[in-house]
Amino acid sequence: MKILKFILISLVVFLLLRVVFFTNFWKNLEHKVHDVFFMMRGEKEISDNVVIVEIGDDTFNTLNEQWPFPREYHAKLIENLEKAGASQIIFDIEFTERTNINSDSKLASAIAKYDNIILSGKLIRTEYNNSVREQLLSPISILTQAGALWGTVNISSDPDGFVRRYELFQKRSNEVKLSIGVMALAKFYRLDIDSEEIQNHTKFFRIGSNNIPKVTAKSSLINYFGPPRTFSTYDFADVIDDSTFTTDFEKELDTNLDQFYNLAENFKNKIVLVGLTAIEFHDTHHTPFFSANSQLMPGVEIHANFIETALRKAYLSEFPFLASLLIFFVLTILIFALNYLVRPSISVFIDLALILAYILFSYFIFTKQMLLIPVLEIPLMIIVVYIISLIMQYVNTVKERKFIKQAFGQYIAPELVEELIKDPKKLEYGGVQKDVSVLYCDIVSFTPYTESHTPKETVDILREYLTEMVKIIRDNKGTLDKFVGDEIVAIFGAPVELEDHAYLACKTAFEMREKMTLLQNKWEDENKDPFEIGIGINSGLVTVGNLGSEQIFDYTAIGDNMNAGARIEALTRIYDTKNNIIISESTYEKTKDRIEAEFIDEATVKGKKTLIRIYELLQIHRANEL
Repeated sequence: MKILKFILISLVVFLLLRVVFFTNFWKNLEHKVHDVFFMMRGEKEISDNVVIVEIGDDTFNTLNEQWPFPREYHAKLIENLEKAGASQIIFDIEFTERTNINSDSKLASAIAKYDNIILSGKLIRTEYNNSVREQLLSPISILTQAGALWGTVNISSDPDGFVRRYELFQKRSNEVKLSIGVMALAKFYRLDIDSEEIQNHTKFFRIGSNNIPKVTAKSSLINYFGPPRTFSTYDFADVIDDSTFTTDFEKELDTNLDQFYNLAENFKNKIVLVGLTAIEFHDTHHTPFFSANSQLMPGVEIHANFIETALRKAYLSEFPFLASLLIFFVLTILIFALNYLVRPSISVFIDLALILAYILFSYFIFTKQMLLIPVLEIPLMIIVVYIISLIMQYVNTVKERKFIKQAFGQYIAPELVEELIKDPKKLEYGGVQKDVSVLYCDIVSFTPYTESHTPKETVDILREYLTEMVKIIRDNKGTLDKFVGDEIVAIFGAPVELEDHAYLACKTAFEMREKMTLLQNKWEDENKDPFEIGIGINSGLVTVGNLGSEQIFDYTAIGDNMNAGARIEALTRIYDTKNNIIISESTYEKTKDRIEAEFIDEATVKGKKTLIRIYELLQIHRANEL
């Protein structure tokens, strides 16, 4: 029976986690981990078979030309690269519009001389009347009639905007157009484009003896060799600057530098990619190395990375999906059995060791076998199984006790007992994110106060104080979250949503301050020692709901913004303010038309890496209340 129970519970965990793993949110997390692996691995040595000629900001400064450049410039580039002995010249520049017949003819003439030039086009998709129209945009006819080969340059990104896959071809109806990267490989292997040695299979794309593993129906993973400018890159202006060409810069110097003479050797027997790198052309993309230096990679270098990957057959591949499902399910059963049978105080260390070992293993096979496996799935499964096992072990220790109506009072917050009896579904553990304002109110130096007064005096004055404060909170539609000793925590905007929750929190704080002044005067008249309070308010997203333990379910809130509210309240001990009320910038922005507040400082808050702007609440405008 135990084995059956392990299998059934493991099956439920398996199915629930599979639903999570199919979401874009989870896929993006996995992508980010693989990006970290790229950065940990660092740059890989390249073969130097591929070089780039860029049209960047320096190019425009040197030539003093606007885009598009005269087509004869590109013709000059072709002639110079051919003289230098380039094996291929690939343009990641779309000559899809006519300029003037003279310039276009000069480029066509240059192309007609050679058979190692590849131009670019793309598949255009437009939505019209709820339908998608597709068009293959090719180079102008005068260039294709000159015998120019061309391929597509479409670049696709993952849901998070990062480019990790390379489009091998584009398909429109029955027409298939290879990408410039695949065209370059075909040229490298001296294959005809229509050759039967170029075949598209379900799992891979074959070019001669080179099988490119596919990750989608038409794309392959890119094994990036490094961040932008890993490949040798030369300026377009320098390559066309030979003894017969004078740049605008040379005209200013009244000389001819002939930059190409010094560069020619760098292009011999090389695949030369020509592309735009200037930011203004928006052909730059996020890649796995972006987080290392915050630099976007030009599209032309993405093509270069693919070509280098294919020439070296250094392909990344993904672990077979069905095999991973089977392994995941079996591991779920085994790890659940381990956690169920071993004491939690011991199994937690075993689980942590397994998680660490699995992550290290994932990185090892990425670097050594160029194999990508899901990195976070098994660690999450281990955590979930540990929690479930922990809960089950607890349930087993108390299942002999009478878990009836009276027993709920021992494990559940009293104010929820009746409601839970009416709706048992509210026992479910979990919460939702809501935009709320949180108010923290704490007594200043309460510990010394209790030490200098009898317990009865302390309890009596605290009861009077808390009663008045809680009344103000409830009168302003606030929810009393909890008492933490003498501290009051209140939420505005949950469980009932309030559009003006930030204002109501400020109003509550101000009224608490007013009431506190009255109480202080009253206590002095009664010969009682008064005390002071500090109030902090913060607004933002928090997780709210039944977030207690399995023993006690309590409507509460957690999250970074809750913690920030507590830290802001603590600042009332540091900053001298009129009312001892400090609010965050997020609260101020929501209420600035209905309150009077004064900027205090950009303060350091524990748990926050950045400074936050804080304000002193001076007054509220009750006349503006709805």
